[in-house]
Amino acid sequence: MASFLYRLGQFSFRKRRLVAALWAGALILIGVGSVTLSGESNDAFSIPGTESQKALDLLSERFPAANLEGGSAQIVFQAPDGQKLTDPANTAAIDRVVGSLAAVPQVKDVPSPFQAQTVSPDGSAAFATIHFSVTNPEVTPESKQEILDITSAASASGLEIEVVGQALETPPAAVGSGEIVGVLIAALVLFLTLGSLVAAGLPLLTAFVGVGVGVLGITMASGFLDISSSTPILAMMLGLAVGIDYGLFIITRYRSELGYGRTREEAIGRATGTAGSAVVFAGLTVIIALAGLSVVGIPFLTAMGVAAAATVLVAVLIALTLLPAMVGFAQNRIRAPKKAASSATEESADADNPTARAGIGVRWARFVLRRPALILIGVVAAIGVLSIPTLDLRMGLGDASTAAEDTTQRKAYDIMSEGFGAGVNGPFTVMVDATGSANPAGAIEEAEKLLAGIPGVASVSPALPDAAKTTFMLSVVPTTGPSDEATKSLVGTIRSEAEQLHATTGAQISLTGQTAMNIDVSDKLSGALLPYLALIVGLAFILLMLVFRSLLVPIKATVGFLLTIGATFGMVVAVFQWGWLSDLFGVTPGPIMSLLPILMIGILFGLAMDYQVFLVTRMREDFVHGASPRKAIIGGFAHSSKVVVGAATIMVAVFAGFIVSEDSTIKSIGFALAMGVLIDAFVIRMTLVPAVMALLGKHAWWLPKWLDRILPKVDVEGESLAKTVEAAPEGPELVSSGRP
Repeated sequence: MASFLYRLGQFSFRKRRLVAALWAGALILIGVGSVTLSGESNDAFSIPGTESQKALDLLSERFPAANLEGGSAQIVFQAPDGQKLTDPANTAAIDRVVGSLAAVPQVKDVPSPFQAQTVSPDGSAAFATIHFSVTNPEVTPESKQEILDITSAASASGLEIEVVGQALETPPAAVGSGEIVGVLIAALVLFLTLGSLVAAGLPLLTAFVGVGVGVLGITMASGFLDISSSTPILAMMLGLAVGIDYGLFIITRYRSELGYGRTREEAIGRATGTAGSAVVFAGLTVIIALAGLSVVGIPFLTAMGVAAAATVLVAVLIALTLLPAMVGFAQNRIRAPKKAASSATEESADADNPTARAGIGVRWARFVLRRPALILIGVVAAIGVLSIPTLDLRMGLGDASTAAEDTTQRKAYDIMSEGFGAGVNGPFTVMVDATGSANPAGAIEEAEKLLAGIPGVASVSPALPDAAKTTFMLSVVPTTGPSDEATKSLVGTIRSEAEQLHATTGAQISLTGQTAMNIDVSDKLSGALLPYLALIVGLAFILLMLVFRSLLVPIKATVGFLLTIGATFGMVVAVFQWGWLSDLFGVTPGPIMSLLPILMIGILFGLAMDYQVFLVTRMREDFVHGASPRKAIIGGFAHSSKVVVGAATIMVAVFAGFIVSEDSTIKSIGFALAMGVLIDAFVIRMTLVPAVMALLGKHAWWLPKWLDRILPKVDVEGESLAKTVEAAPEGPELVSSGRP
């Protein structure tokens, strides 16, 4: 692979105009496609095989007039202090609002809360449901704005009017101020690492092109597939981070090769063949982990994982082709580092001389190697403390209760909770299929009694029969909110009691609705978490064993990854579930979003292996060439610590930029990834790894001979490439001027 990438890098350098034109053409074509072929995002999801999905399918089949595809939203009213909504003036104001809303384009009907009997017992609150003639994603911005204008104008009468519902929500913006700040920090880190505006600008440029191709491609695909509004933001988050990092790795190696006196074409070829090989490996781990999300069996999660994986694939391809082409355009504006190329080797050679002048990376390695056992104990203890909140991890899917307190969604949720009880925000739709019962009418009576008598049920609506009067639909309102553990327990109780009813009457009870579906998808994701983690850890062990020709190094790397996951989960639980520093991060405490842990595992796995490869392969290279284990560790830091620190800082900056997002899903993903990279790069890879390597000594590189014979050779560092090129009769010419 290294030889192929070497030739690919040189080809892209020589044919830079062709390569640049091809990528520009691809960006333009996909951009046109995204404008002409794109569709609306769809945040609804299905969970095949679950009871709530089966009940929803039954509802669609037996009650076609229910218009399940149509969008909906709720308008919530609250009376001024000391008044009731049933007062004549307030009743007239509500009727005017309902009449105006019914005239809005795309609105099918808006039943009055007085007719629908959706007024609270004390008369302080009421809600009206807007039924749209189109699906939630198809509600136009103009219709949304007209509805908001009507409610805003009506609020002048003294009523408090709030709105809630997916149909009226605006998808989160792809780019905000936080993301821009993150990119600016990344640019600063690139400049400090590479020492040149041009050298720093190329990874940014190629990363932007990669993100453009990836996100526009996802937008175009939305015209044919159901894609959530969070999918392109996740793809942009990952595409920016890995695109900048991969560019940094290759440019750093390119400048190092220039320091050896290579021609620019030869230097970029070698950089693509060596650092590019590691980029391919790192990129593949991220891609496999993201694409592996499809094993969970939830379509929206599969689409999110595949879309993000495709964007990472584009980032890898651009780093291997467009980046060498841009290096060709830059010519002598990218130079070798001022420090001699051999300095890193000299630093590692002076590893045992405490007075030798060394860089920060070497000094840090020496510090760790002085007391590796103490460092190891300290790191594990600190990670253990950070991981303690993980024991209280509680997962669910977000609802209006976790929205910011100043949003209309959260205000509507609070008003309804105060007026009707928290359960009204998440009622269950219960289907009673009595087709197998000898007495359907008697079966539904038994079902109504059963449901009304279960503790935790606030109310049960009268049963609505289908045309054949063998299937019935009821609405059950729990006493607790959608995200409460008691509500989840109630679902289990109802399903357990339903089995007994089926045994006695032949009728089958099934639950659906947003709350039941959220509970089912959370359970399915929770059940898939450990198998998915085992898959990722197993994959990590095999890949690292191939790369490092060792048993203990992969074990150390995967255990370190598990420590990263534990500490990151702990920090997420402390902030987003327990509410620590919630004001600082703008968080409303609640259950952890169900898909966050599995997404975080997949993404952090690839990034962790990224840093592991770039740091430890240098150690292995020095050890194989005769260096002592101590000198090999310091040599690895001398060569790679600066680029690993720079890459990790860029990742943290880009991910942290998404913490300020108004969307709680994006906020939590950005926080988890930023903290995960911070812990893995600086605590695990830069501290724990050298301590463990020092304690293991030469045994770190042990591999049974029989296993060494059967494992395929993976040349990540391009050692075979170096031998092949240097043995060639024509050999690379040295740079004699500033021109290639």
